[in-house]
Amino acid sequence: MRPNLARWTTVAALTAVCTLPLSAARASGGERVAAPRIGVAERHPQINAAIRSLVRAREHLQHAAHDFGGHRVDAIAAIDAALAQLKLALQYDKE
Repeated sequence: MRPNLARWTTVAALTAVCTLPLSAARASGGERVAAPRIGVAERHPQINAAIRSLVRAREHLQHAAHDFGGHRVDAIAAIDAALAQLKLALQYDKE
């Protein structure tokens, strides 16, 4: 009986650990950047990775507990400007 309980406890723990990041991503409600499909090479992986990183950085700053003397707001504005430029760069390549 003991090994069966240990097995189910392990399965439950692994399931929780594997599904928590998915539910946290859905709950964040931030801008979503599509992940590349498996087996299909991204056209510009560095630009897409930068976009994903900037979106995460903006989310962290938006939920920061301190304003840092107005610098947090300036940093978020700079991130928004960088995201706009990266999206323009991707659009330019499509033309």
